[in-house]
Amino acid sequence: MYASFGKRLVDLLLSGIATIALSPVLLLTASAIRFEDGAPIVYRQRRVGQSGRTFTVLKFRSMPTGTKVAPSAGMGAATVTKVGRIIRRLNVDELPQLFNILRGEMSVVGPRPALPSQTTLISDRARGAAHDARPGLTGLAQIRAYDGMTEAAKAAYDNQYAERVTLLNDLKIIASTVGYLFKPPPTY
Repeated sequence: MYASFGKRLVDLLLSGIATIALSPVLLLTASAIRFEDGAPIVYRQRRVGQSGRTFTVLKFRSMPTGTKVAPSAGMGAATVTKVGRIIRRLNVDELPQLFNILRGEMSVVGPRPALPSQTTLISDRARGAAHDARPGLTGLAQIRAYDGMTEAAKAAYDNQYAERVTLLNDLKIIASTVGYLFKPPPTY
C-alpha cells in the first residue's frame, strides 16, 4: 500500500517542507550562480524516468554555459565553476529537483534518473523493477558510492530497491543520505 499511495504523500510532504525550509539556501545559491557566471541559474536536462519516459530534470547550474552533456563521473573538475564546486560538494546543485518531486516526475527515494545516453543502465533497469519506479533525488545506489560503480552495479541496486519499496527502507536511505552530506570531504 505504501508503494501505491503512501510514497507519493510522503514525497509531497517531505519536498514541500524541504522547499520551504531550504528557501534561503535556494535563494543564496541562485544569487551566487547569477553573480559569478550570469544566467541561466537552473540547468534543464532531459533524463529517462519512470517506464522509460523522458522528462526535464532541474539542477542548479554548476558548469559554464555550453558545457557538453555527460554523466558527472565523466566530467573533469576544470569544467566546474567556483560556485559549482561548492554546491556540488554540498549536493546543493540537486535541490531544484524538489520541484520535480512536487510535479510528480520524481520521488525523494528511487533510482537516479538516467541520461538518455546511458543505454546500458536503462536496459539493465528495464530487465527489473527499477524501470517502473519513479526516479529519486537519492537512492540505494547513491548511498553505496554511486559515482565509483559500473552501470550494471547501479542497475542492480536500483532493481533491488524497486522490488522492496517500503517506508522503513525509504527512511533508512534518507538517513544514510543525510549522513553522507555531513561527512567531511576526502583528503588526498
